[in-house]
Amino acid sequence: MFSTTRNPQRLEMLRELGVDHPLVDDGNIAAQVRAIVPEGVNAALELVGTNALPDTLQATAVHGTVCFTGMLSDAWTIPDFYPIGYLPNGVRLTAYGGESSDLPAEAFQRYVDLVAAGKLPIRIDRVFKLDEIAEAHRIMENGDAVGKLVVRIN
Repeated sequence: MFSTTRNPQRLEMLRELGVDHPLVDDGNIAAQVRAIVPEGVNAALELVGTNALPDTLQATAVHGTVCFTGMLSDAWTIPDFYPIGYLPNGVRLTAYGGESSDLPAEAFQRYVDLVAAGKLPIRIDRVFKLDEIAEAHRIMENGDAVGKLVVRIN
């Protein structure tokens, strides 16, 4: 499994979470991935945004699939999108932008059960009260969190 970070100091934390190949995102992940898996990966989950999507597509093998679901960057659209020039031959692109209610209840429950049993680790960086939400956003926007930020309403 591959995972990326922009912060080299977080590579060890990714290894501790079970990532086989943590990579520093220098804007050229495809070259790093293909140095390890020359044919590319079979599946990739793009969480950053449209600015990182071309690199993710280039890291993906023929007949592989990229699922675009993240919009962490400020780039929301692909200007002058021309699919034949944008998508590598044989690489599939799909997207997901739904809610947990889109999943079958039993699939969502399996996920919740894995988290509860400690089999699907989720690293929580900090927990905030609702009136501290501005601070949570500041930390998130500065990239200071290593894990999830949780805001409690009570």
